[in-house]
Amino acid sequence: MSYHRPVLLKESVDGLAVREDGVYVDITFGGGGHSREILERLGPGGRLIAFDQDEEALKNRPEDARIQIVNANFRFIKQYLKFYGILKVDGILGDFGVSSHQFDQAERGFSTRLDAVLDMRMSRKEALTAREVVNTYPLEQLRLLLHQYGELRRAGAIAGAIVKARDRAPIETTGQFNEVLRPFLQRGKENKGLAQVYQALRMEVNQELEALREFLHQSVDLVRPGGRLSLISYHSLEDRLVKRFMRIGKFEGEVETDFFGNPQAPFRPVGKLMVPSAEEISGNPRARSARLRVARRVEPNKG
Repeated sequence: MSYHRPVLLKESVDGLAVREDGVYVDITFGGGGHSREILERLGPGGRLIAFDQDEEALKNRPEDARIQIVNANFRFIKQYLKFYGILKVDGILGDFGVSSHQFDQAERGFSTRLDAVLDMRMSRKEALTAREVVNTYPLEQLRLLLHQYGELRRAGAIAGAIVKARDRAPIETTGQFNEVLRPFLQRGKENKGLAQVYQALRMEVNQELEALREFLHQSVDLVRPGGRLSLISYHSLEDRLVKRFMRIGKFEGEVETDFFGNPQAPFRPVGKLMVPSAEEISGNPRARSARLRVARRVEPNKG
């Protein structure tokens, strides 16, 4: 069984402009598709560090001495690279989507169509689960995360229904949860509505936006001048963070300039936003919301 079909494979690795003797990081190893493509382009002296917080992903390690796999969240990238004696890298690739393997494992609780305990943890070492979020978060906190992360128009009504249902009995499984959501699903678009709610829970459980912000801040110190970031997002909030950071070096406000008006942003976007082709989406529907952005690290006061 295929673990995961890598999205925008050629485009994202092309974005790294891989040097044969370079040091690269794949912060979302998953099934290893992107990592294998990077290894194909590295020479004998190249090096690849791959991160994945899901223990299941470690089974996909290729037999290659040039790769080191770290079972940890990429938000700790600087700490782990320093442990391995790496202070600067030539490029970092990230694909922030949930792997097909995780969706297809019922017990992980990511899937809207497989009945299982509400879990949704990328790493089973973490304590917070979707079950805890659904059954313990206050009404307003539930409404806010459904609105922000799920982009749901009826977030307040859905949160109210969840609280009312859990007052009768705990919501333990995805099947029970789907029944609570059923009155709010548009006919013919039930799967889309469920996916939005599940996405919101998953992002909360795994602190996905917080981890992304922490990683981006650390990338400034890690990527050497001329090095690249090549990042694939699937949610508008993720893409917005990546876009703004690549353009102005922060998540809010305007780009800072020096006395002469030169921009101080540490990265410069390379090329335009890339999205999967119709052919790729046809073969892999889960790729349809992918957005790839590439940026180059620049020297201070240089373009």
